[in-house]
Amino acid sequence: MKIAQEIRAGNVIMNAGAPWVVLKTEYARGGRNAATVRMKLKSLLSNQGTEIVFKADDKMDQIVLDKKDCTYSYFADPMYVWMDGEYNQYEVEAENMGDALNYLEDGMSAEVVFYEGKAISVELPTSVEREITWTEPAVKGDTSGKVLKPAKIATGFEIGVPIFVAQGDKVEIDTRTGEYRRRV
Repeated sequence: MKIAQEIRAGNVIMNAGAPWVVLKTEYARGGRNAATVRMKLKSLLSNQGTEIVFKADDKMDQIVLDKKDCTYSYFADPMYVWMDGEYNQYEVEAENMGDALNYLEDGMSAEVVFYEGKAISVELPTSVEREITWTEPAVKGDTSGKVLKPAKIATGFEIGVPIFVAQGDKVEIDTRTGEYRRRV
């Protein structure tokens, strides 16, 4: 059992008898009021979102979910099919894929998350390497400070890249923030 101020984004907690994944937490300390933690939550069972404010010292149950290394196989509308090393297939609903859709490609490895034996979501590695399929050419003289230009990868997801990155380059992307890390 943890207190509310120890809960971080990505943790899963029980609230009102249902499991909820924490998307965002904000700690606030008022002048004369007790400290509070505002959490943005998403239900694992119904995909419903909500925001709840807890007292910072409220106790709550944290759930540890089962995870299994799997490889992306194919899309069977509206399910994404993942396969483990023993050729078992698991289907994850499209709406539960979240940001993983931005980086998805055939044969991609990720962890499939299970709750009570049902595949509910996918956790990506913290970084992936993708090829830049489109970007504008660099503009000469635009070199002061940290200058980024828009670029797209094969899925159509747009990221900001430094001006020296060209079309066809491979770059490393942080999947937690969607930001460019380095050119590979």
